[in-house]
Amino acid sequence: MRRESLIPTVGIAWTLLYAALVVWLYATAPRTLEELRTQASTAVGTYAVDEARFQSARELFRREQYRAAREEWLRADPARRDARTQFYIAYAFYREGWGRVYSDDALFRQGVEAVDLALELSPDGALTVDDPDLRIHSAAELKAELEQGTETTWGDFNPAKIFRERK
Repeated sequence: MRRESLIPTVGIAWTLLYAALVVWLYATAPRTLEELRTQASTAVGTYAVDEARFQSARELFRREQYRAAREEWLRADPARRDARTQFYIAYAFYREGWGRVYSDDALFRQGVEAVDLALELSPDGALTVDDPDLRIHSAAELKAELEQGTETTWGDFNPAKIFRERK
């Protein structure tokens, strides 16, 4: 009698598990197997940034190849779940968009989006990166620089502006 009640219970459990898998796949809609693997590791809690790609991106960043560095950081953090990586992506937008005479507003806006994501992902809402190669270490300061770069003020017309230093 006991075995007879176990078989339907196991069958119902497997059916519910399979239904949950189908709903999860439908909700996340992964386009590739790599995306599926990344989303599964995120859901399980084993997601980690590819440290080799992260370091490779830092080397590109140091050589002032900002667009290539951003693309490499996106490969290192495909789920966009790491605050530090998103900070570096925002910093790369800042560096590429900064100009002595004017700043690229489109790049700065993308940088604001990236730094907002970094702040959202950081556990306490504040993020500090200790990297001696950077002149800006906090996400709040980077966000302020990016937002200031998108605003038009009278200071933008100051000819002495060409002597300012990039951070």
